[in-house]
Amino acid sequence: MTEAKKQRIQRRPVHGVLLLDKPLGLSSNDALQKAKWLLRAEKGGHTGTLDPLATGLLPLCFGAGTKFSQVSLDADKAYLATLNLGVTTTTGDAEGEVLERRDVTATRAQIDAVVAKFVGEIDQVPPMYSALKHEGRPLYEYARAGIHIERPSRRVTIHRADIVGFDNGLLLTLDISCSKGTYIRTLAEDIGRELGCGASLAALRRTKSGPLTVDRAVSLDALAAMNEVEREALLHPPDSLLADWPALSLDGDEAARFLTGLRRRVKAQDAENVRVYGPQPKAFLGSAHIKSGELIADRLLSPQEVESLLSAA
Repeated sequence: MTEAKKQRIQRRPVHGVLLLDKPLGLSSNDALQKAKWLLRAEKGGHTGTLDPLATGLLPLCFGAGTKFSQVSLDADKAYLATLNLGVTTTTGDAEGEVLERRDVTATRAQIDAVVAKFVGEIDQVPPMYSALKHEGRPLYEYARAGIHIERPSRRVTIHRADIVGFDNGLLLTLDISCSKGTYIRTLAEDIGRELGCGASLAALRRTKSGPLTVDRAVSLDALAAMNEVEREALLHPPDSLLADWPALSLDGDEAARFLTGLRRRVKAQDAENVRVYGPQPKAFLGSAHIKSGELIADRLLSPQEVESLLSAA
């Protein structure tokens, strides 16, 4: 390998969050690795898997941003989901083999009523074609081997399911807001079962994750066409993942003590989650919670990470 090639792929510290518009046909990990290579980032991770047949918002965390990736994993999500009414498949989506085709006789009023039934707290059985583990192996490996594993149902919440498209009475498009862990494929199958015609997921696009939205995301093609300075300019600070949390600022001495992990007395109401800043604007220090007037650190940046983010701001 030439010295020039070694220089081109030399990794470096990169801190922040890249909002990627994941393309069709690419796994979330493949998308992460391509973006990581383009940024020459040392450390990176994604914040919740999108299936290869799904597109849309995939927040990618780098460096200090990886410390807060769980926040995005736990956040509510929003999707545009297109259901293929009358068609059931082995996987619940367009990737699987067709099991059955049935006529769709439900009226629009009946469809409205059925979709409304699924708004609120519901129980879902995770699909066999999923990455959930059973005895250390993902369920999809059992499914591909023809082995059925019993899965307990779990409670999820559908905050909103608005019908935004109804093409030829067969393709039903829903704008869905839901809690973490919701399987939209399973929702599509359950709606189809309730309608009596069956359904599978024809297309899925994630539009929102917590406070982050897809209209601020960049495609891989656009990212590849940029130079390194332009790519770095697209990075959002790590606290963008916590943007809907209340903020608390500390003075210089208190900020330094907080960064060592010491609990601090604060004049603030108890809160499960807060983002903490130092005296300088944009001096993000980490996440914490407040209990009985004490500020208790949860995830902290290192002083070096704080300085790096301030210099990049």
